[in-house]
Amino acid sequence: VLDVLRPFGAKATFFCVGENVVKHPEVFQQILSEGHSVGNHTFNHLNGSKTEPLRYLHNVRRCARVAPSPFFRPPYGRLRAPQRAFLKRHFRIIMWDVLSGDYDAGISPEQCLAHVLDHVQPGSIVVLHDSLKAERNLRFVLPKIVAHFAAAGWRMESLSQAFQNNTAQQ
Repeated sequence: VLDVLRPFGAKATFFCVGENVVKHPEVFQQILSEGHSVGNHTFNHLNGSKTEPLRYLHNVRRCARVAPSPFFRPPYGRLRAPQRAFLKRHFRIIMWDVLSGDYDAGISPEQCLAHVLDHVQPGSIVVLHDSLKAERNLRFVLPKIVAHFAAAGWRMESLSQAFQNNTAQQ
């Protein structure tokens, strides 16, 4: 992902699962050193609606110790009301307006690309995954997405940049 973004000067926000940061600290440091933002995505990629609130919040805090960030994105976009209330006091909760579907083995790379290109608008937050499950689609779509929007003159910013420039959706 970093190798694709770099030539275009594109920046992203990587919502990190804490256990992956612990397993791959060199990748985490490279993300930061290349000027990207990071966000908290829980330590173990827990589904908030299926996890007892206190256990979930401890898992978020555990991630925050290894990947400090003002941003939080709940895995699966799911939170219980008590979790949301607590997290809103400590993080800027980030959702999305374009879910690529790259993780869905039933979606072809071409369908994934078409979905993103058809739905992105200025200020969009697009979710892509750098996981084994999404690898086939991600390897196909990411270079094409970045090249398409770069050729159209769009800036691809991290959330830190976007909020600083006031262009991200809130």
